[in-house]
Amino acid sequence: MIWFDLVTPKSVLFFEPIIKNIQDKNLEVFITTRGGEGYKETIELLDLYNLKYTNIGNFGGSTLKSKFEASIDRQVKFMEFIGKHHIDRLVCLSSVDACRVAFGLGIPIINFYDIPLSDHTTNFTKALPQARLTIPLATKMFKPFVVPNNVIERFGLDKTQIFEYNFIDPLIWLNKFKYDISYVKKILKNYTMDYSKPTIIIREEEYKSSYVDKKYPIIYEALQEIKDLTNSNIIIIPRYESDYLKKEFPYAVILEEKVEIQHLLVFCDLFIGGGGTINTEACFLGTPTISTRSFISHYDKYQIDNNLMIWVETKEELISKTKLMIGTKVNTQPIKQMSIDLDNIIKEILS
Repeated sequence: MIWFDLVTPKSVLFFEPIIKNIQDKNLEVFITTRGGEGYKETIELLDLYNLKYTNIGNFGGSTLKSKFEASIDRQVKFMEFIGKHHIDRLVCLSSVDACRVAFGLGIPIINFYDIPLSDHTTNFTKALPQARLTIPLATKMFKPFVVPNNVIERFGLDKTQIFEYNFIDPLIWLNKFKYDISYVKKILKNYTMDYSKPTIIIREEEYKSSYVDKKYPIIYEALQEIKDLTNSNIIIIPRYESDYLKKEFPYAVILEEKVEIQHLLVFCDLFIGGGGTINTEACFLGTPTISTRSFISHYDKYQIDNNLMIWVETKEELISKTKLMIGTKVNTQPIKQMSIDLDNIIKEILS
């Protein structure tokens, strides 16, 4: 049995085609995840993609103490639950809890990670906690071409354990995507929208994650001015709870239901995001994209260098770039040069 622990929305999107391909080979797959108050995105996506799963443990919240308590609790529950199943290997996108348990029980770990450092250099003072707690435990480590091999090696792995692929992660689920405007209108039918106006979509940073120092305020500070300046529809995709967004931005659409967000990314005239994966999705789909993330990762740097995305640090920069970029188009030629060899990845997972 192959165990997948999917604890982030990205892990669901990334592994969905891999899981279904493995299932088509009549191999047994076992999926675990975690939920928790204020953190429902992953479970909603699993439901959306019809992936059967078992919910074990909870998201720990915003403090280190609560995260650690939830992590310990989840690991104990894993040990009890996994003891009843024969697990051949773990496959995950650097799930700390699953890697710790698998390593402790002698289960081979097939790990994927595209952002080991919160920095695009090799400054290891900015190694992410998830990377420190998972990469050294990996039996095999998969990474995109934008992350240098020596970064992974410095976590203690041998060259023979590192497997590189020639694409940035979101391409695995975007390469067969087909835009549908009727789906967009179905999503937005219950909201007040003026289709004669441009539309800007906003995504918050993962400010409760352990690798983000603090809530980065520039999106929130600039939003009223951006709306007034561009006369746009504003759609906010919440990262966590949504009630405070409704109070603070009554003029915005707060999108609470889980949908195939890629259709909205194509539809909108500008995307402003504090995250990583959805920023990459937007610029890969040809949408002008502004990153307000509090750091630049290796794949952020690739996207910036190839004019797929820009990064801003201040409210003033954000407003200025919004004026210049809204309604423009992105040259996605660098993306067309990437290739996905899914068969080879699955072969390495299973071997």
